[in-house]
Amino acid sequence: MKLIGRLVFSVFSNAIAIMAASYVITDFIFNGDFIDLLIAAGILTVINVFARPVMKLVFGPVIVLTLGLFILVINALVIYLLDFFSPSITINGLLPLFLATLIIGAVNFLINHSARFIFKKS
Repeated sequence: MKLIGRLVFSVFSNAIAIMAASYVITDFIFNGDFIDLLIAAGILTVINVFARPVMKLVFGPVIVLTLGLFILVINALVIYLLDFFSPSITINGLLPLFLATLIIGAVNFLINHSARFIFKKS
């Protein structure tokens, strides 16, 4: 039951992050309604749960050699896969992809760590 709760929380966290990126970055375009947003967030959650650990395992030596900076490339690849699989998201260029990677990562970090802090206190 905890796993399902975390997945649902991750979907809503990703939805907020996608909306934040689409508001801040002009070439990160989200065309859709609330259902499309939840579908895109679900796709991002599935990619993060299944594909991202495999990419980290495969590129482990490169991550170590670059002192962890290659994780930004892996995160950008995850966002690119989201663009590929979700018809409601369009990313025009590498700079918007990189900026979206930073914004989505920062928003997810803030939401997840603030939720952990809130739920540990009560």
